[in-house]
Amino acid sequence: MTTRPDSTTEEPDIGAGTDADAAGRPHTGRRRNEQVRRAILDAVMRLLARADGSPVTVDTIAKEAGVGKQTIYRWWPSKGAVFLDALTDHAVTVVPDADTGTLAHDLEIVIGASYTGAVAPQTAPVLTTLVREAAHDPHLAAMMRDFTAVRRAALHAVLERARARGELAEDADVELMVDQVYGVLWYRLLVGHAPLDETVANRLAATLTAGNAPKESTT
Repeated sequence: MTTRPDSTTEEPDIGAGTDADAAGRPHTGRRRNEQVRRAILDAVMRLLARADGSPVTVDTIAKEAGVGKQTIYRWWPSKGAVFLDALTDHAVTVVPDADTGTLAHDLEIVIGASYTGAVAPQTAPVLTTLVREAAHDPHLAAMMRDFTAVRRAALHAVLERARARGELAEDADVELMVDQVYGVLWYRLLVGHAPLDETVANRLAATLTAGNAPKESTT
């Protein structure tokens, strides 16, 4: 009997894998090959961008990425989890952690990047598909909460830095400010009644900055 190379450090699925081959390999979930992971996540973004509402299946993801279907099942607990991983990976590259020294400018950068990124052709279908999938997938719904918590925490940090600089009133409700930013994003994205663009982002940034500024002393 011959011994296979160490399959915990590579996934030979890329470009030539089959489900039969994948089923015969030892479990490799502990150490994922980054090239294969990247191929799968990029495939998800491409497929969802051109799906136009049609279902994207694990079969189509595997075919697009050039991997065995079992590789996807081994690394992610559900199809929705693959979608969310792709979105999370994309969000990190699209939305910067702004720290320019002024709240108004920081908010313009973060809100602007979040809004334009959300409606981008390669992103909007992912977000709307995740919302639809999460409605009947409790595990994905929990992962969505984790994803939004990370994005909220990043904006929260921007606001707390502004508070430390004295740009926010002591009683400013930071959680409500975060809700306003992402509430506008999700409502306009899902309902589609109004645009999500740089103009909206800048107006909201100005409103939040002015409306939560320290009150001038009257003494």
